[in-house]
Amino acid sequence: MAGTVAHPDQQTLHGFLAYLRNERRYSELTAENYARDIRRLFDLATATPLSDLKIHHIRRFVAQLHGGGLGGKSLARMLSAWRGFYAYLMRDHQYKNNPCVGLRAPKSARALPHALSPDEAVRMMELPADDGFLAVRDKAMLELFYSSGLRLAELVGLDHAAPEFNEGVVRVTGKGGKTRIVPFGSHAAAALQAWLAVRPQLAELDEAALFVGRNGHRLTPRAVQLRMKEWGIKQGISTGVHPHLLRHSFASHLLQSCGDLRAVQEMLGHASVSTTQVYTHLDFQYLSKIYDTAHPRAKRKT
Repeated sequence: MAGTVAHPDQQTLHGFLAYLRNERRYSELTAENYARDIRRLFDLATATPLSDLKIHHIRRFVAQLHGGGLGGKSLARMLSAWRGFYAYLMRDHQYKNNPCVGLRAPKSARALPHALSPDEAVRMMELPADDGFLAVRDKAMLELFYSSGLRLAELVGLDHAAPEFNEGVVRVTGKGGKTRIVPFGSHAAAALQAWLAVRPQLAELDEAALFVGRNGHRLTPRAVQLRMKEWGIKQGISTGVHPHLLRHSFASHLLQSCGDLRAVQEMLGHASVSTTQVYTHLDFQYLSKIYDTAHPRAKRKT
């Protein structure tokens, strides 16, 4: 932030980020999200050393952020980052206490993730075949997102040897460096094979990445986000299209078809089934809509 005076504990952030990347095996994107939240703590603390902060300081910071419009989910994420940072400082920098322990963020209404309709999802995949190498690449990315429910960091981290076409699966590295194997469908397989056929014309010889940009090197998460947004507009999708939208759509549509929450949990790579349960609410909304439309005595007065 321009004009902001560096906090006296700023140097410890570099060590914490190295710990997240090297020991916890977090992705670059996740580490940067932690960094952003911790820099917010530095701003709030002004020149006060973090070792001098007490629980009432942290509580005041949370109230200040909440009063400024930050929601409960964002505050919970921020508190988690601060708590983890203090745990690191106690382990490696002899801090005596963690003032974030025991604090909870204010609750906010749980917003259900938006998902595309099945028709919208199909339309999103139908990219023009004559739009060059980048369109071939983007179609493969879109199909893999929707077919396998990948996270953005998982997709950009894939190497070109990752898809196993004989088995119809791809091995991905998720949060915390955990590896899982997820299936992909015939449409994704065809799109991936089409991309791999033209990939050598873009990729540098020593580049291992599955998806590369114009410079021949691994795509950045931001580049993927921008391309998806552009294609969403071109394909006439009214909702802003982003990688997580296709992950939500994958989970919602799969659960509507199979009803197996545990299987969806495994494919999404959720550590807890409670995280996956949000999609049961989406499923219920879908079923409720069908019921209200189809059952003669179900219509409610408005």
